[in-house]
Amino acid sequence: MANRFSDLLQQTSKLRGPLPSAAIDRLQDFTNFGANPGALAARTYLPANLPPSAPLVVVLHGCTQTAIDYDHGSGWSRVADLGGFALLFPEQRRKNNPNLCFNWFVPGDIRRDAGEAASIRQMIAAMIERHLIDRERIFVTGLSAGGAMAAAMLATYPEVFAGGSIIAGLPYACAANVPQALKRMRGQGVPDAKQLADQLRQASGHQGRWPRVTVWHGMTDATVDPSNAEATLAQWRSVHGLGERPDRIETNAGISRWAWQAADGRDVLVSYTVAGMGHGTPLKISGVDSCGVAGPFMLDVGISSTCQDARSWELLDPAIAVDTGSLRENAGWSLAEGAGKPTPWRIDHLPPPRPANAAGSQIGGVIENALRKAGLMR
Repeated sequence: MANRFSDLLQQTSKLRGPLPSAAIDRLQDFTNFGANPGALAARTYLPANLPPSAPLVVVLHGCTQTAIDYDHGSGWSRVADLGGFALLFPEQRRKNNPNLCFNWFVPGDIRRDAGEAASIRQMIAAMIERHLIDRERIFVTGLSAGGAMAAAMLATYPEVFAGGSIIAGLPYACAANVPQALKRMRGQGVPDAKQLADQLRQASGHQGRWPRVTVWHGMTDATVDPSNAEATLAQWRSVHGLGERPDRIETNAGISRWAWQAADGRDVLVSYTVAGMGHGTPLKISGVDSCGVAGPFMLDVGISSTCQDARSWELLDPAIAVDTGSLRENAGWSLAEGAGKPTPWRIDHLPPPRPANAAGSQIGGVIENALRKAGLMR
């Protein structure tokens, strides 16, 4: 069934519009990083001002995307120029997945020291050795299938990462094959919080401090149901020993930020939900703390996950405001110091519970449903 599903996606990929063709390749090939059991490719970005013991951010693209596409849309290499940190872009190959999805639903690819997860770990180890990366400041982020793989990396190698960001993704080990993956994406059959927490703990046998995690999701995401964000938060609340209610709730122009804090006051689990946002990476493409280029699955919704994550991981000087101005495909970027401040968040009450998803049963046709959930039809 998995092969027939992949063949179908490959044959019908023309239904989806192409990604921007003007994306500039700012990345370099990265090879000879290990045995590479997952047979992945890799790209890197090293700013000219990279200092000794620099941080590293691992960036995982979504389905149908390449590392170039995702860097161009998200703006990570531009922010790395400002912050002076290194980037690693693991990249899927079509021979592994015709739709260029990381195989987050294949047990052998999300297990410690096996498959794609092991390949990414080997890339990180090679980056540390070749570029003297600070082992205490390694982070991972990803969109959709890349978000689910980011969750897998945080689960299988928690000792490696200081933090991570899961964008429109799914909980670790919530599916073990294609049919389960499609159901989970629709919000159906997701394991309960205890089962998810058990999967997370068993992934590595970790006994130390867990990485801090940020979860981003659009509330009108029709590809990966928002209930997956709720399940991901529950999975990580358990290992962090956190209660269901967040310690701080803030809202700003349809964006809600929930934060759970450790005993020392650090935010260890954060949720951003964006009203009216579909499936993709949230962008802000003009004004203060803006970066990226809007396109398929790169959505201008007034907040940049790239900028916000970089700030929460302390990769940017607080005095520096990223400001793209009127960025276009080949336009330059500008750096403004103290150029302005984001609209302040306000403390608000808990929003009403989100109604249970019933969309899955309303979509007719197995083929149409598979294509829609894979992002090939709208």
